[in-house]
Amino acid sequence: MSGRPKKIVFGLIGAGRIGRLHAENLVRRVEGIRLKSIVDLRVEELSSWARSLGDVILASNPSILLDDSEVEAVVVCSSTHTHVDFITRCAKAGKHIFCEKPIGDDVSQIQQALRWVEECNVKLMMGFNRRFDRNFLRVRKAVRDGEIGEPHVVKITSRDPAPPPVDYVKVSGGLFFDMTIHDWDMARYLVGKNIEEVYATGAVLVDQAIGQAGDIDTAAAILRFEDGVLGIIDNSRQAVYGYDQRVEVFGSKGCVLVENERPNSARIMGSDSSRRDPILHFFLDRYTESYLEEMRVFVKCLMEDRAPSCDGRDGLEAVLVAKAAQRSYEERRPVRLDEVR
Repeated sequence: MSGRPKKIVFGLIGAGRIGRLHAENLVRRVEGIRLKSIVDLRVEELSSWARSLGDVILASNPSILLDDSEVEAVVVCSSTHTHVDFITRCAKAGKHIFCEKPIGDDVSQIQQALRWVEECNVKLMMGFNRRFDRNFLRVRKAVRDGEIGEPHVVKITSRDPAPPPVDYVKVSGGLFFDMTIHDWDMARYLVGKNIEEVYATGAVLVDQAIGQAGDIDTAAAILRFEDGVLGIIDNSRQAVYGYDQRVEVFGSKGCVLVENERPNSARIMGSDSSRRDPILHFFLDRYTESYLEEMRVFVKCLMEDRAPSCDGRDGLEAVLVAKAAQRSYEERRPVRLDEVR
């Protein structure tokens, strides 16, 4: 007997870009777990990659992990429209769940899935990785500890370096769901309160093909929280200078803000100019460590038998704000969350 503690056995569903990142982190950088199986329809295409992970089973049928009594936790990284079904199936199978955002798009179905999670006594953690970014953690601490007094305004800028393929736009659920979903959650997380009302507007200013697909590529939203705090969020599908991620919380005693990260802190100065290297260009570069940290936190919750701080209710709240924002944009008026709840 080695005396080493038993490892938690994981399975993973959906080996797209984020799924592969999580799988590699689980195998190479997260302690105390063993990734036993991966489910994806593209078995032949992914076989070489799966072999690089070592002794991991790759299959197309989710039953390989749902029916496996050894698998204790499942990471769900499949398409959004499948999340609620897999959450429900995992819960009924007695498996803890880490689910990528958004949790779904149908409120009643999400609520039913959360009831199954509760009834089956399993843990569910949502993949809002930005909560685990070291910069945003510091902002949350400053607000929580009263370093800036009572918060008055939270401002979030989130702009991608380039628009996604139109085929993705057609199935993504729209900008308010696939992109701003992070910002709805970040606003709630930083302020520590729920959003009560949202007024959102948007336009097609980057790519007309996105408009033809029924979506927008530029948006702005004003939020009102339940305690009167205000929020301002702006999004764009294309920031030509890189991946633009900034946050500020202004309060009665000051403000705390986070600027964009760069590859280095060097500044080159000459007789007539001063310049720095461009900001990071891709979300995987900007949030590499936060994706790892959120998974480590999930594993720690399982080991210590405690509830995740970012759970299914947080996933539902973000979806409710997204739905209110979409209605606000379509009807050109402020929408209270009670209207979509």
